[in-house]
Amino acid sequence: MLTSDKFHDECGVVAIFAHPEAEKLAYLGLHALQHRGQESAGLVTSDGLSLRQHKAMGLVADIFTEDVLSQLRGSLAIGHTRYSTAGDSALLNAQPILVQSNKGAIAVAHNGNLVNAHHIRQRLEGQGSIFQTNSDTEVIVHLIALSREHTLPEAMADALRRVEGAFSLVMMSADRIFAARDPRGFRPLAMGRIRATDGHARDTIVFASETCAFDLIGAEYERDVKPGELIVVGPDEITSRFYSTPAAQSSCIFEHVYFSRPDSTVFGRAVQTSRENLGRQLAREAPVEADLVVPVPDSGVTAAVGYAAESGLPFRFALIRNHYVGRTFIEPRQSVRDFGVKLKLNPVRSLLADKRVVLIDDSIVRGTTSRKIVRMIRNAGAKEVHMRVSCPPTISSCFYGVDTPSRKQLIAANKSVDEIRDYIGADSLAYLSLEGLKRACGEGEMTSYCTACYTGNYPTELIDVEEILPAVVRR
Repeated sequence: MLTSDKFHDECGVVAIFAHPEAEKLAYLGLHALQHRGQESAGLVTSDGLSLRQHKAMGLVADIFTEDVLSQLRGSLAIGHTRYSTAGDSALLNAQPILVQSNKGAIAVAHNGNLVNAHHIRQRLEGQGSIFQTNSDTEVIVHLIALSREHTLPEAMADALRRVEGAFSLVMMSADRIFAARDPRGFRPLAMGRIRATDGHARDTIVFASETCAFDLIGAEYERDVKPGELIVVGPDEITSRFYSTPAAQSSCIFEHVYFSRPDSTVFGRAVQTSRENLGRQLAREAPVEADLVVPVPDSGVTAAVGYAAESGLPFRFALIRNHYVGRTFIEPRQSVRDFGVKLKLNPVRSLLADKRVVLIDDSIVRGTTSRKIVRMIRNAGAKEVHMRVSCPPTISSCFYGVDTPSRKQLIAANKSVDEIRDYIGADSLAYLSLEGLKRACGEGEMTSYCTACYTGNYPTELIDVEEILPAVVRR
């Protein structure tokens, strides 16, 4: 299996209300969000009376064939595409989770991670609850079912007040769609609308992790679901309430650095703008005499555009990415050095020969991939390789819905910048400053950001996270 030395987000979610082909729009929305998870995907749909479900391991386009979608016809739908941590890739953890409860049929799809899920689960199991998965999302379902509140919206609000951590949720009953974010707004969730036409009786309301999903299905972005907000879209009206008291905003800044597509608006801000600003700020903070700027595709491209524009250096695609690499491959018996990286990337020797290269990437995690790429560029004839990273050194793990290595595996947590430079074999290495990162991403304009992966300062009180991880799949 070809592993990636990158952070991985854990999922994308989408919801559709009041459309005659809701299942197809949800499928297309998941397709646009495929970058947020490639392990499994699922849809739950409703015709207004009953819920139907299909989920499987694999990519969205492979799972939802025309035959499958024909069995999921409905006017309401929620969907989920998932990336799992190692060892937890299993169909039982695929989402949405659909249950029959004392409050009727409920389906839930979740992006984030609940830091107190393990303790809630232990308590509920001690009281007789039976769990079908090892996903923290199922805790929310149990809390809804066990709530003493009589209406489903009140039970959902009650459940959400009891969990701690990061969550952007879309939920569904037979005739309603629900959307909610945690009080700190860690993960994104946007609301949009498809205007009614002659063939539709009413506007279609949609939700998605990123606005790029709206572009594909022809929806207009209206606003973000606000931190601590629960939106209910029903047959007669759209209602909104805040289920929690306000908390300090802590939106994940890495959505702008890496996770989200550059054509999305996330936390009310264009990702493309943030990433170009990251590159421009990096050029101001860490200039170098060089001949050309080269991005590590695809994640380093937009920041490299900004770096080149600010520095006045030529921008060149001197690393070409193969976008058709699967998860498995046949390696020659006689081992080929750096085979995994060569399978994905290939240098353009005519552009690199005898050149001083500024290599731009969004992050360095373990350093192993950066080391191989630097070596690849040198072997292609580059005279110098100067590595520039469009975020600060990553020194801490994330516990809010991002799959990150442990601290001991993060190279910046264990080595100085000079030691990392020597390890990856670059002539120079520089990271963007934390202040520069915040400025580039508009800190204070639309939101305040969580930067725990760069500082080790976590917005929530962590509850024995090392104990949580083996027992609960982080969504």
